[in-house]
Amino acid sequence: MKAKVTVIDIAHAAGVSKSTVSLVLQGSLLVNEATRAKVSAVIKELGYVYNRGAANLRQSNAKSKIIGVIVNDLTNSFFAELAVGIDMTLQSAGFVQFLANSGESAERQREIIVSMREHGISGLIISPARGTDAADMKPLVASDIPVVAVVRNIPRGKVSSLLSDNHAGAKAAVLHLASLGHRRIAFLGGFPDTTVFAERLGGYRDAMAVAGLEQSEDLVIASAPSRAGGVAAMERCHLLADRPTAALCFNDAVAFGVCDGLRGLGREPGKDFAVVGFDDVIEAKTAVPALTTVSIDPQGMGRRAAQLLLKQIVSGTTDAEAQISPAHLVVRRSCGAQQGSGHEAGRIALAN
Repeated sequence: MKAKVTVIDIAHAAGVSKSTVSLVLQGSLLVNEATRAKVSAVIKELGYVYNRGAANLRQSNAKSKIIGVIVNDLTNSFFAELAVGIDMTLQSAGFVQFLANSGESAERQREIIVSMREHGISGLIISPARGTDAADMKPLVASDIPVVAVVRNIPRGKVSSLLSDNHAGAKAAVLHLASLGHRRIAFLGGFPDTTVFAERLGGYRDAMAVAGLEQSEDLVIASAPSRAGGVAAMERCHLLADRPTAALCFNDAVAFGVCDGLRGLGREPGKDFAVVGFDDVIEAKTAVPALTTVSIDPQGMGRRAAQLLLKQIVSGTTDAEAQISPAHLVVRRSCGAQQGSGHEAGRIALAN
């Protein structure tokens, strides 16, 4: 294994003292700009990562109790619930999470990872930003830092993953809508360049084929996976010459936006148009109408991701392990299904 780059290595390569390198790493104003630039260039060239946590605590040989957690969109309540589930498990194990939001920026994500490594994280749970590739995980893998990718996969990333059964969930949702008599069913929202979009769209298309329904490309309308994206998707949907009567939405945020868009058009969700979401965030139960959705239990998913990471930390192995989190359809009022007096009609289990 390649020897770890040290402050002494940097000092020799830059032709300066060890103390000067330390001052540069600490951001001291005592170092002139020319020397700072020279040392910084060597640091970058040698791939040195400053373990700030170890430096601050003066415990370079001790493992930290910090776990990095990076999500791609903290404005989506799904990720807030995911983080709560992660935190519950980490706290009980004596760890603390260092939570950051990449905002779908792969560049920002890389900066966060460097910062987290400087603080000496013992592991990382990440819902990758769009554009993340295997190379982004390489420094972590090379340093034997356990990583669990959650929600989105990182192809060839050589890290563990915990994903939801997107295909089966989408398929069950569309077959349910078809059983209610809908023939024009749309797929609304989501970024097409993500694995989650591909998996959920695949489930939608398979269900349309099983139900013998026409698969028209104009029924697939991509948009930002947010409430605003749902409104925009519904507005585009309304302009179609042959309008759909129901939709599977990429996630619950999009579904809420679709409901907003319907009301803006003078139509009532669950009555004039059937809406199904994906995730089952807390607000889904209390929405008006209550949202029919594919539940993947965000908090439970967070707990399982943390358990998987902790298992790797305790065992000292970073061998990649893939897990699939189950999904089930929760039928509520937004899909227009006939329901009794109960607030929820129940759950439909998904077969493999």
